[in-house]
Amino acid sequence: MKHVSPTAVTGEARVKGPTRRALAKQQTRNKVIAAARKLFSENGYEGATIRDIAAAAGMSTGAVFANFSDKSDLFREIMFSDFSTLVADMRAAAARARSIEDALLKIFSTGYAFYQTQMPLARAAFSVSWAPQEGELFRKLPPLGEIQQLMLEQLTLAVERGELGQEAEVKLRAQMLHEAYLANYPQAIFEGWSLEALQARARDQIRILLAGARRG
Repeated sequence: MKHVSPTAVTGEARVKGPTRRALAKQQTRNKVIAAARKLFSENGYEGATIRDIAAAAGMSTGAVFANFSDKSDLFREIMFSDFSTLVADMRAAAARARSIEDALLKIFSTGYAFYQTQMPLARAAFSVSWAPQEGELFRKLPPLGEIQQLMLEQLTLAVERGELGQEAEVKLRAQMLHEAYLANYPQAIFEGWSLEALQARARDQIRILLAGARRG
């Protein structure tokens, strides 16, 4: 009998890719997410049902529930995926900035531009956040504090570079900047503000919120 060492077994297991069953499950999951994204965008959160999502994906409701516990779980999956992409884009944009004002404006602008390409879905997410019956779902949506943390990082770097004074109170300013960033979404979602208008407002907000923090 040929002896096979544990190391060889481990190496062989590492080489093996996903099983056919795992690939099929992932394909099913991706189909459900794509169908749900489309229906949430078209019909809003309340208007999209699991039955409709299953039909749009070309599968049974049982197949949907085999991958997601309920509609809120499916919606949250979409929001988390988008949010991860958004934060990565914001971080990359801020890294190209020439100053703290430029970095913050790039963070604001990246967020607004990202959601303007999928405004119906953003509208659905916003409506969920204000619906009392969906309070539990909202608490499970992506942690918006990651954006505030990114703003705090940029302010801290500005202090280290000497752009802002040591007494800049960066934590408080980051919180206020984040609140300003979020406060502009109703104008984008419900009043149809253009990206240029949002950027102009953000530029003024950033200038005011940094007032007094500049060194010298």
